[in-house]
Amino acid sequence: MSSVSSPRVINIGLAGLGNVGAGVFKNLEKNRSLISQRIGAELRVTKVAVRDLSRPRDVEVPAAMLTTDWKELVNDPAIPVIVELIGGTITAYDMVASALRAKKIVVTGNKALLAERGKELFALAEECGVPIYFEAAVAGGIPIIQVLQEGLVGNHIRSIHGIINGTCNYILTRMSQAGLSYKDALQEAQEKGYAEADPTLDVSGWDAAHKAIILASLSYGFWIPQDKVYVEGVDRVSITDFRFAERLGYTIKLLSVIRADENGLVEVRTQPTLVPLSHVLANVSGAFNAVLVNGDVVGETLFYGRGAGQDPTSSSVISDICEAAAVLMHGARNSGFVPHGLYGKSKPVEDTVSHYYLRLTVDDVPGVLAQVATVLGERGIGISSMIQPEDLEDTSGETSLVLMIHDARLGDMTAALTAISQLDCVRGEPSWMRVETLQG
Repeated sequence: MSSVSSPRVINIGLAGLGNVGAGVFKNLEKNRSLISQRIGAELRVTKVAVRDLSRPRDVEVPAAMLTTDWKELVNDPAIPVIVELIGGTITAYDMVASALRAKKIVVTGNKALLAERGKELFALAEECGVPIYFEAAVAGGIPIIQVLQEGLVGNHIRSIHGIINGTCNYILTRMSQAGLSYKDALQEAQEKGYAEADPTLDVSGWDAAHKAIILASLSYGFWIPQDKVYVEGVDRVSITDFRFAERLGYTIKLLSVIRADENGLVEVRTQPTLVPLSHVLANVSGAFNAVLVNGDVVGETLFYGRGAGQDPTSSSVISDICEAAAVLMHGARNSGFVPHGLYGKSKPVEDTVSHYYLRLTVDDVPGVLAQVATVLGERGIGISSMIQPEDLEDTSGETSLVLMIHDARLGDMTAALTAISQLDCVRGEPSWMRVETLQG
């Protein structure tokens, strides 16, 4: 009978001991035995870089392990794996680049870093012969990166539709289900810890957009430039729009849409979007995330779970650390990003096509619809349906006019909106959103 050998010890340098970093440290300790048995190696955090040594923390870390200098992690020859969880893009880039040059495997959850400088970092990883793992960068505990890199490797990705920001999804859910205003829903999200004190990155749409860039780049084989990505936030969505959307059979979600057209041009956009109430994505509530991937072989697949939080995100980080351990013991396959040549160009945002929802406040007089329809028609844009609520007690002289618009180029639609807003019969700025006609 053969004896079981002692597992190999793999030392880890952990940079960042905030919410996720603390979760990684805590859960590595909690499940140390389980992980060791499953991967044949003991994962041991030996040094931790933090900004402030005196700051109270959720986990107890021996003082001898703490440092304020991340270079101590990178320069330690006994540490082969660096985990970057400090956030930001400047110091994080320097750390990751230095670690790669030192031939150390990098694990990161930094979506902004990868969206902005992923092309450089993966080129450096390839040059240095060590991989970067980044499962935690998108959708928290949902293993969507591994799905695209491995599970769906034999598929052309037709499209991805994702609800990938839990803060915005919570806000929009509360507006829809409880009738809260945007301001009140945001305040509630902050009180419950779903939104930061400064929620700008989330509510502007850019947090989700960074994640969409990563998913698109993995799916289509080239790094999507940030200036080719269309982004809108949720701060202008009103409870009035929710009421009309529901009457039309829709709800509103901050949706990231990624797809290639028949010419191989790739569009990447994140914006508040009308989603059919009959579709599964309409029922993704609260702070949960969901990613719907359509492959030419597998068809539609849905991935659902918690997209943020200490434990879900640390689960993805630990998964990547285990992958790093496997590389150290058995060898690496690639840098973490494999370019492929089927695609290579971003679609100009003005050429993207979709249905639209348009709500106008107009004078309650005859001929208004004809004026609006004329502006749309001059640009080849058709109206599929209309709502004009009747309120016999309203003496303000104004009314809402809600139109559902057929497929139109964004460039044509924005030109039409500019002209419509200049009509004498239109009051205030038009409210408009894209409509995704998802099936099932």
